[in-house]
Amino acid sequence: MPVLCLITNPADPDLPQTLVDQMVGETRGELNWLARGIACEIIEPKSTNALAAARDIATGHAVDCALVPSSNRRKKLLIADMDSTMIEQECIDELADAVGIKAEVADITARAMRGELDFGAALDTRVALLRGLSLQQIEEVRRERITYAPGGRALVQTMRAHGAYASLVSGGFTYFADYFARRIGFDESVANVLEFEGENLTGTVKKPIVDSSVKLRRLQELIVERGISASDTLAVGDGANDLPMIKAAGMGVALHAKPAVAEAAEFRIDHGDLTALLYLQGYSSEDVVR
Repeated sequence: MPVLCLITNPADPDLPQTLVDQMVGETRGELNWLARGIACEIIEPKSTNALAAARDIATGHAVDCALVPSSNRRKKLLIADMDSTMIEQECIDELADAVGIKAEVADITARAMRGELDFGAALDTRVALLRGLSLQQIEEVRRERITYAPGGRALVQTMRAHGAYASLVSGGFTYFADYFARRIGFDESVANVLEFEGENLTGTVKKPIVDSSVKLRRLQELIVERGISASDTLAVGDGANDLPMIKAAGMGVALHAKPAVAEAAEFRIDHGDLTALLYLQGYSSEDVVR
């Protein structure tokens, strides 16, 4: 039987009891709070259009609504994008800002993430514009310009504490992905390798690049390696290059995603932070590892 999840942003909650009571009355299910004032679930809603009804009632409130199966809810594998997902920035845009060309590069990034440009060609174009950037400048960007996405460490640490494996797969760069994966708590990271001549970027990326096909393939490989099924997996991302792995996972989540990605994903989180992915799996606030 399905479970209707209602989730809001813990930093700015907008899930009043009156709204929840209205949804319970409309959907005729059993209420269970996962995190008081932040996330709840309505178990076995009797309404045949519970999700549509919930979204209609939630109009004007910053509430994410999702209808999830009650079986096999806690996933054994998390595979996640990095830029604008586990961290709040696009690293390549911040590198471009360091040399005064952020607007130009960010425009290409946005178009690629919307699926308007070939990802590989767009990556090559942007990296070529960074030729000559020094390792010291890259270190400064990583140290001073990149911030963690709220709830990311709690998501990874909680899932790992309950036996899941966590993989960070990024169309960005190992210089950032390896570093942030270790600090967030991922088991592994996969990303593109920037090429250097001495201490400066050559303006090229080692081939083959990590694109949507590589992300999907890593998901498929991990299913075999971990001896699990696709239904045991959770994938999260925001851009067009994340969509194949999102659609292939047992629970594919578009997080604060580009419109086309959010529309195509089975689950979307527009308001909540990364802890929303724990509530979708039925974890309560008492379960969360902070």
